[in-house]
Amino acid sequence: MGFDTKSVIENGKAVLGIEFGSTRIKAVLIGENNEPIASGAHDWENRLENNIWTYTLEDIWTGLQDSYKKMTEDVKEKYGVEVKKLAALGFSAMMHGYMAFNESDELLVPFRIWRNTMTQQASDELTELFQFNIPQRWSIAHLYQAMLNKEEHVSKIKFQTTLAGYIHWKLTGKKVLGVGEASGMFPIDMNTKTYNATMVEKFNEKVAEKGYSWKLEEIFPEVLSAGDAAGVLTEEGAKLLDTTGTLEAGVPVCPPEGDAGTGMTATNSIAKRTGNVSAGTSVFAMVVLEKELSKVYKEIDMVTTPTGSPVAMVHCNNCTSDLNAWVGLFKEFAEAFGIEVDMNKLFGTLYNKALEGEKDCGGLLAYNYFSGEHITGFEAGRPLFARTPDSKLSLANFMRVHLYTALGALKTGLDILLKEENVKLDKILGHGGLFKTKGVGQKIMAGAVGVPVSVMETAGEGGAWGIALLASYMVNKAENETLDDYLNNKVFAGNAGSEMEPDAEDVKGFDAFIERYKKGLPIERAAVENLQ
Repeated sequence: MGFDTKSVIENGKAVLGIEFGSTRIKAVLIGENNEPIASGAHDWENRLENNIWTYTLEDIWTGLQDSYKKMTEDVKEKYGVEVKKLAALGFSAMMHGYMAFNESDELLVPFRIWRNTMTQQASDELTELFQFNIPQRWSIAHLYQAMLNKEEHVSKIKFQTTLAGYIHWKLTGKKVLGVGEASGMFPIDMNTKTYNATMVEKFNEKVAEKGYSWKLEEIFPEVLSAGDAAGVLTEEGAKLLDTTGTLEAGVPVCPPEGDAGTGMTATNSIAKRTGNVSAGTSVFAMVVLEKELSKVYKEIDMVTTPTGSPVAMVHCNNCTSDLNAWVGLFKEFAEAFGIEVDMNKLFGTLYNKALEGEKDCGGLLAYNYFSGEHITGFEAGRPLFARTPDSKLSLANFMRVHLYTALGALKTGLDILLKEENVKLDKILGHGGLFKTKGVGQKIMAGAVGVPVSVMETAGEGGAWGIALLASYMVNKAENETLDDYLNNKVFAGNAGSEMEPDAEDVKGFDAFIERYKKGLPIERAAVENLQ
């Protein structure tokens, strides 16, 4: 393996993917079988400056160069060779946000990242104008809010892009985006696989009304799909990425994608009627649709796969934080008796205990709202556990209700898709902390959504691996081979993961809990208002 991998690297046949996450920039090098062979990471943090969450340009370039350097050091240590040539390269990052440049390619205002919540007016007005849900974090909401605020820089904009688009532009000279990433800037037409022309026209009318001379299509990046050529690494770009000057220019670079698209790729959930759920501190589900939804829902964001298929996204702020706090309390209890506790064993024991509980949690109720939850209309949260005198309090029911409520807000959003819109879903891929204890989170999730849930070992590789796979697909695909076929046949063949069918009684029990959950929302609202 080591010798083969060494020759792959020496012959320039390895593929590199780099993803900018919110706290870590990760570089993953993959070999000819699409499996990771080396990696490097750089930790970084966003900063609050003048009430705006941002990263500086220096943060971006220092982080990119450091993650690349650490990957090459990993290669040197493992295989004793230098990285001089690559078969392909791809960049990915957190979606949305606002990076606007003037005619001299200078950044006009500090990078406004996705977590800023300063665009409510723009979000509301554009949702009404387009009859399409425009969340606050979307790039078009940031642009329109700057117009509404009459910010001086808006008249000078010559180019607007995302973080992934910025990196790609500086390294290749190409102002392009992958369609999945572009779908977090502006709504995409599923037929043309580019910005919705009708909505672009409506927006341009607003631009003209406010006296600006540019049009949206003039300042936004060109939209490409997975597999399209998106430029090559320039001499200048090679020096920006590898400060030692070892890496040769001319590497083909795939369309830059967002973390949603790379997550779908890394979990093999880009085919229609499939979905993936990432469950940790927060939780989101992405469901690939066969057709667009019948109407606008504030609870559901519409994005696309890297190939342009429509995706419904349900994003919730709260998942495992309250559950983890209760497990911490049980650890403290055990230590009070002089028992030393292994946290992995404690989580495993308590999670498995939940499976012994009654299917409807014995009438118990809990809300895991550490923070506000837009799906259910809360601007602030108060974790809450409640029961009636006749509900059945046991450790098994207690653990089960906290696993259920970790998915409670998500379930209310998914019910819109599955019950009101009759979206067909054949399977879901689960990844994240909730699924670490074998078979428990998976069984609970299957009961929540009523479809089979799979968990794969490779899902932990993350988005950097996902963008590396998209770069590999661009240069290695057969003629007319779709991304879906490429992933199934050349990446995930023989690795379907462990699949669990939903238990009919679990589904019935979770539905009973959700009815109680919805009826109890006024209790949670009172807690938010009264427990200051």
